Amino acid sequence: MPRISGLFLYPVKSLRGFAVPSIDLDSLGFVGDRRFMVVDAAGRFLTQRTLPRMASIEASLAPGLLTLSVDGSGPISVSTAPDPRAPLRAVSVWKSEGLQAEDCGDAVAGWLSDFLKTPCRLVRIGEKFLRPMLKATARPGDAVAFADAFPLLVISEASLADLNDRIQENGGEPVPMNRFRPSIVVSGCEAFAEDTWRRIRVGAVTLRAGGPCARCVVTTTDQVTGERLGPEPLRTLAAYRRAAADPTDVNFGQNFIHETKHGTLRVGDAV
Repeated sequence: MPRISGLFLYPVKSLRGFAVPSIDLDSLGFVGDRRFMVVDAAGRFLTQRTLPRMASIEASLAPGLLTLSVDGSGPISVSTAPDPRAPLRAVSVWKSEGLQAEDCGDAVAGWLSDFLKTPCRLVRIGEKFLRPMLKATARPGDAVAFADAFPLLVISEASLADLNDRIQENGGEPVPMNRFRPSIVVSGCEAFAEDTWRRIRVGAVTLRAGGPCARCVVTTTDQVTGERLGPEPLRTLAAYRRAAADPTDVNFGQNFIHETKHGTLRVGDAV
């Protein structure tokens, strides 16, 4: 039987994530996951697609605090709790426009702007935030935080092993799982079995498939140093994982929507 072998949290969209032994769910997905986002002056989301250095910023959580740190620069912390007194900023993620988010202040904005070498702000989900899912697989009541489109991404260890075998056959170096920034990693199944799962149940939690995940240049970025490392894994994925509906997409991993809006997942749980 497949089991959860890894759970990963990304407090700030496109900054470095970390593994956790268990995680709770709420209406937006994993509690604490992508509840913060870096935006430009117009409120448009910023990611590793254009700023690979974002991967080198560590985002850690402690009770009530988000702390950002990076080698060579002192850490900075902001509250994780919504603040009704905080200025509201209209922000956007892809086609989700005009989202109301709380600005986290000038100090962290200056810290991020200095390191990323571009003017930017940090925003937080607060009481005014509402982002219904816009995908065809969404249903009334499905919402998402600052993730690209779906709350959860599932990848199996066997899928990565299959990909790495092909990369090495082509003379390349294997890539780690963190290049794909999954929410849930599963062991004990065949390669790409996750593509066939319409629903999965983990204890009392049910997840519904949202659709395959089309991959981008972020997968070529070292998730510790922020360096672009060459054409893999996109080059190999393009040879055997192109989407039938849109051959410009190369897919790896399956997006999921949590039908159970509250519950807990743990490493070792049966899927």
